[in-house]
Amino acid sequence: MIEAAHEVRHNADTTHRPVFDLADLTHMYDFSGRTVAITGGAGILGSEIAAALAGCGAQVAILDINPAAGREVVERMGDRGELVSVFKCDVLDRDSVARTAQQIVGRLGKLDCLVNAAGGNKPQATTSHEVSFFDLPAEALRWVFELNILGTILPSQAFGKIMAKQGYGTILNISSMNSFRPLTRIPAYSAAKSAVSNFTQWLAVHMAQEYSAKIRVNAVAPGFFLTDQNRFLLMDKETDELTARGRSIIGHTPMARFGEPEDLFGAVLWLLSPASEFVTGVVVPIDGGFSAYSGV
Repeated sequence: MIEAAHEVRHNADTTHRPVFDLADLTHMYDFSGRTVAITGGAGILGSEIAAALAGCGAQVAILDINPAAGREVVERMGDRGELVSVFKCDVLDRDSVARTAQQIVGRLGKLDCLVNAAGGNKPQATTSHEVSFFDLPAEALRWVFELNILGTILPSQAFGKIMAKQGYGTILNISSMNSFRPLTRIPAYSAAKSAVSNFTQWLAVHMAQEYSAKIRVNAVAPGFFLTDQNRFLLMDKETDELTARGRSIIGHTPMARFGEPEDLFGAVLWLLSPASEFVTGVVVPIDGGFSAYSGV
């Protein structure tokens, strides 16, 4: 009887399902007619994500506290830059974020997705032989924590409100491998990115239950990518060789390399596209196997 019931249920699930068309999958990754806002869009990872989305046909709004840097990003894109607009925005200023959200809708006509790519660390919030954990200045710790977690929450409020009103939308946060495994020397950054992962799950549930199941919230957790924020920890400034920390990271990464910005594209496009329409509240590691490796 159990086997028979299982067979009936299986048949019921598939009887009226249309035959899958490969063109449908291709169309899922065509972002033509869709508008994506990216905070920190002039940064290394944010700008690469912006270029990838513009290449897939999206209208892209780069939000950055330094609009000149955003315009340089657009110039480097060549023809793809025609689909990209730059907006000055301070992700730690609620009024600035809300005003920018309305400007984007007014100029570009709509909003489909938000990528919260603003974030980073700073040397003053990092322990060293010269500065112990007990002496890290509060202002540096506060700067790192607020940029990463508050800089994710405030845009999610402003853009999420638009999504709640229209009944659909996708938010993608940028967490970090630090949220899986807190790393030595960077306590504020590790704690803040852990908060980003937790907030991602909370907001996914909140938006689906309170507003619309068509509003999805997910995150990617990059492993070790060379950026301006962490280069001083991974590469020796004088010799341009790996530091002891950099060698340790490579030694614990099964793929034995640092990530490149384009390594993010597959997961980012998937999570922003209809291909993941039943996925919400996940944090996807993109780390070359770092989080899977026990060290032995």
